[in-house]
Amino acid sequence: MVASEIYRTSSYGGRHPLSIPRVSTVVDVCRAMEWLSDDAYIDSPQATAQELARFHDPEYIAAVQRLEREQQADADARQRFNLGVNGNPIYPEVFRRPATAAGASQLAGRLLRYGGIVHSPAGGTHHALRERASGFCYFNDPVLAILSLLDHGCDRVFYLDIDAHHGDGVQIALAEEPRVFTCSMHEAGRWPMKRDELLGNLNDRGGGQALNLPVIEGFNDSEFRFLFESVVLPLIDRFKPDAVVLQCGCDGLADDPLSRLSLSNQAHWAAVRGLIGVAPRLLVLGGGGYNPWAVARCWSGVWAVLNGFDVPKRLPEAVVGILRSLIWRHSKGRNPPSHWMETLADLPNEGPLRPEIRDLAKAALM
Repeated sequence: MVASEIYRTSSYGGRHPLSIPRVSTVVDVCRAMEWLSDDAYIDSPQATAQELARFHDPEYIAAVQRLEREQQADADARQRFNLGVNGNPIYPEVFRRPATAAGASQLAGRLLRYGGIVHSPAGGTHHALRERASGFCYFNDPVLAILSLLDHGCDRVFYLDIDAHHGDGVQIALAEEPRVFTCSMHEAGRWPMKRDELLGNLNDRGGGQALNLPVIEGFNDSEFRFLFESVVLPLIDRFKPDAVVLQCGCDGLADDPLSRLSLSNQAHWAAVRGLIGVAPRLLVLGGGGYNPWAVARCWSGVWAVLNGFDVPKRLPEAVVGILRSLIWRHSKGRNPPSHWMETLADLPNEGPLRPEIRDLAKAALM
């Protein structure tokens, strides 16, 4: 696992959806479960401006650095770079925090040069554009990860995004790159799809190297498994990638406040399990997730799956204490259910396989 202590004290501030602890709690839970030894943990480097410029515009990078020093966005920063507005606040670590996530993703490309698996839960900032912040994302670490993999020996990279929001920034950045295929499974009509009638829809194939699977409200575990097994895995098999990058945003879980999907964390774990071994290299990133308990439980379970650890039905008291210490100012956090503190695994949310999902799969395979 690649992570950093910067996430323990850094916050987007106020009532921003990313004011919650996420990566630090995952690290704490995995250590308390005795799943994360010192040998398995790598402290993330911070990407330099030169390293970020592998994808991002140098003037944009300089603007983010400047705003970390000044802590106030001027009109140019707001209008030109979308900084300080639209959910992209200026906060004390506004450069260092996303640069650290980017550094982890670029490091992953180097670590995976000869194969293996890397988990970087701070990664997955898939909305950032070359010269603009977007959707809480300042630097696009999945793009930087993919470019790093290509720079370090990979000829074909498959990017799978299961965040509730369309992975627009990655698709746009790599639309003309024939060595990369992007596939995004996301809630239909959810931002950023609203800003463009084509973006993220089934007929949006990017530059010909993309597939989008917009799913309907109430999307359940049975439907997720059906699309994963009937569409995603065959697509990966045909593309024959050297590496798979999974953006494992967990805002599609039923307990998350920013989507209308109904997945359990077991759907995500099954996807991770299904990707192990389909390519010589696997990089698992984080992404969205705005309920601190749901994020901690989901991504800790991801680490367990990647390492073959059994998830107990009842958590040890040390882990229960970590989860009970979390505070979430959202209305759902005022009286959290006991299973958010006492278990990692959600109950499976199986359900009907609705005609809309069958039709989506059929159209995707045409």
